[in-house]
Amino acid sequence: MTAVTTDTSSEPTATERSRVGRKDLWQIIKFGMVGGVNTATFYGCYLLLHPHMPYFLAYTLAFVISMVGSFFMNTYFTYRTKPTWAKFVRFPLTNVTNYVITSVGTVVLVSGCGMSDKIAPLVAALAAIPFTFVLSRKILTRTA
Repeated sequence: MTAVTTDTSSEPTATERSRVGRKDLWQIIKFGMVGGVNTATFYGCYLLLHPHMPYFLAYTLAFVISMVGSFFMNTYFTYRTKPTWAKFVRFPLTNVTNYVITSVGTVVLVSGCGMSDKIAPLVAALAAIPFTFVLSRKILTRTA
């Protein structure tokens, strides 16, 4: 009778799982910090542009400006990866989900619910945070 051996070399140890868990948690915290700065940038741009154009155009321009800042803050700070042109080109694709969620949310909140067009973009942005984290992490940490 032979002894059955199980090769566990491919399974992470408890220490490795703990390290990965802490790394993930720290990335989520840093993503939240970048998101706070990015939201302030977006909102500041939105408020500056809003008096000079329709709210949705101001919203869209502020979104694009803050997305460029978000790319650099997330590459350098959150994921500690090198920004490349390939990542920069792909990064907006990950924000399509964010844009759709926040755009639809903003319009629904303003037009459908009567919420102030100055507050609605902030409320709508909260719903997009989990989706944006997952997608940006996938794009920015993927090796091209």
